Amino acid sequence: MPGSLMTPELVRLEVAPPGDKLAVIGLMADLISATGRADRDGLEAGLLKREESFATGMPGGFAIPHCRTDAVHEAALGFLRLSEPVDFGSADGPADLIIGIAAPAGTDDQHLKLLAQLSRALIRPEFLADLRAAREPQEVSDLVMGVIEPEPSAQPAAGPSAGSATAGSSTADAPAGSSAAGAGAAESAAAGTAAAGTAAAGTAEAADAPVLLAITSCPTGIAHTYMAAESLENAAKDKGVELHVETQGSGGITPFTDEQIAAASALIIAADVNISGRERFAGLPLVEHPVKRAISHGPQMIDEAVAASSDPSARRVPAASGSSEKGSESASSSGSQQSWPKRIQASVMTGVSYMIPFVAAGGLLMALGFLVAGFDVAFVAQDVATGYTLTSLPDHMPYDAATGQAMTERAGLALYLGSVFFTVGNLGMGFLVAALSGYIAYGLAGRPGIAPGFIGGAVSVLVGAGFLGGLITGLLAGLVALWFTTLKPPRWLAGLMPVVIIPLLTTLVVGGLMLMFLGRPLASLMTTLQDGLTGMSGSSAILLGVIIGLMMCFDLGGPVNKAAYLFATAGLSQGTEASFQIMAAVMAAGMVPPLAMALSTVVRRKLYTPVERENGTTAWLLGAAFITEGSIPFAAADPLRVIPSMMTGGAVTGALIMAFSVGSQAPHGGIFVAFAISPIWGFLLAVIAGTVVAAAVVTVLKETASRKQVATA
Repeated sequence: MPGSLMTPELVRLEVAPPGDKLAVIGLMADLISATGRADRDGLEAGLLKREESFATGMPGGFAIPHCRTDAVHEAALGFLRLSEPVDFGSADGPADLIIGIAAPAGTDDQHLKLLAQLSRALIRPEFLADLRAAREPQEVSDLVMGVIEPEPSAQPAAGPSAGSATAGSSTADAPAGSSAAGAGAAESAAAGTAAAGTAAAGTAEAADAPVLLAITSCPTGIAHTYMAAESLENAAKDKGVELHVETQGSGGITPFTDEQIAAASALIIAADVNISGRERFAGLPLVEHPVKRAISHGPQMIDEAVAASSDPSARRVPAASGSSEKGSESASSSGSQQSWPKRIQASVMTGVSYMIPFVAAGGLLMALGFLVAGFDVAFVAQDVATGYTLTSLPDHMPYDAATGQAMTERAGLALYLGSVFFTVGNLGMGFLVAALSGYIAYGLAGRPGIAPGFIGGAVSVLVGAGFLGGLITGLLAGLVALWFTTLKPPRWLAGLMPVVIIPLLTTLVVGGLMLMFLGRPLASLMTTLQDGLTGMSGSSAILLGVIIGLMMCFDLGGPVNKAAYLFATAGLSQGTEASFQIMAAVMAAGMVPPLAMALSTVVRRKLYTPVERENGTTAWLLGAAFITEGSIPFAAADPLRVIPSMMTGGAVTGALIMAFSVGSQAPHGGIFVAFAISPIWGFLLAVIAGTVVAAAVVTVLKETASRKQVATA
């Protein structure tokens, strides 16, 4: 058995909040690290990273910042009771109870199950009331440890038996064999059998109620997973509905039995990550929402599932489509009521996300080829890479077939290796449009959309429609394949649908439309766009740089930022000076926000909390590497001053890049790919100018706001 997760030394009562939630998290890191259980900076970084991706404020006035990280040496629970509540992102208001969960990266299953029991207890109002009424740290420690390490004679309902089958049951919170006998009498309904749950309802109507399944999962699998399960179980118990819950958390997964799935009338998914094993539920009515909604609106989700079980038009789990790996961002936004614009936006972002590795690998290898063999390697790379070897190196190669007079600048090993790098990179870049199209379709329809999407993207390249064609074919393939998955074929045909019928028919539809109707107009549009960009000079090019800079800094890594990045990376395959300049403008402008915030925290330290100043230190490296998201913590805390300031600096940088005719052949890397940027002095000057402008504007705005607060205090 692991050591005590909470001791009085890990409890602080009536703490005056040192600032916003970021400062409170820093205080929690101080508290836990002071006991020697964690490295302070690493723990704080882990807690902040979790908070940035998912606010931990919960209904009931508490927050549970948590993480698993190598910085934690021994699992610990920290507790802060604030004298004034602080906003942690909950819709029902700020939090005064802060429970910090610090778990080592190699946390064993037993620890995770104990943490799951605590997460379940936090849903109960009486437990929160006891925490607020406690007068001494020892009382808090005893309350918490009484929940997660109860006496054998008073085992709480938070740890029901694996595989139990009623409303209030969980399939992954306690070791198999811990059965309902270990539950306390007051909460035995939460861990009883299906018959007991039905009897508790006491009505014929409850006996006829549909059987529901629920899966809960969150990114770390420590807290929200089990809180959502507890909320749904309590709601189902109150309504007399039989519910089975599969918690796909860090404590392991005990899946539903075949009997439970066969008896089910509807499925609830409350998750922010991909769910494993969706194919088990093909055809079941589906209610799907982010995990946090299950915590705050458990009864409504039970009602939705009951209604869906008898609704012939309800959304259903696609037949044999597998789990669609859309990433935490699209999973968070997915749900039974998700609008089509959001679904399409999420699918495009999925395509961009999966396309980026092709761009990064291909673009950087091409840039290395230029670095090693010179810029004329592009004319001879394929011939050299396939026609020579390390033991038979090329001499200077002619590349002007018409006259035979132009010769490559370099020869021998440099030309051969550069040609290999360039050829491999060029092949990678050749997948760019197909990958974009294929994974957009995947984001909409799952696996049945992949083949039609990739083939549609290849057709787009064939007809010259470029990345615009890839966008269209990806969306078409996804929508058509998604429609096919809603059909109800005969049982003998169902197995062939996702692997043969849907890809075949969807590919025929999308490829036919592109070749016969859409390809030529899209190719003409792309040609016009490329010619327009190539012909840009002077003020028009500078205006384009301004627009690019504004887009890159508008949402700091969001859809608008990604749209500009997609535009630039797709153009790299054209190999024109204009496309290189657009790429340089995108990368330089994207570096500005984190660098500007880092500079501002140095120039005016008093305007920022200790946590923000530490974030500023990290932001130097993130900005230099072209990771715009490094500025998100600052924008989240003060968007009205930070975002306009960053847009101002980004516009300046974009304009200067175009004015200096700076080009980048690398799609990512920031200053670390300086060898692929020319002229490098223009790039550096543009980044420095934009950083200084953005830092100056945000500093002035924050200084002004600070003075107003002092004047009105």
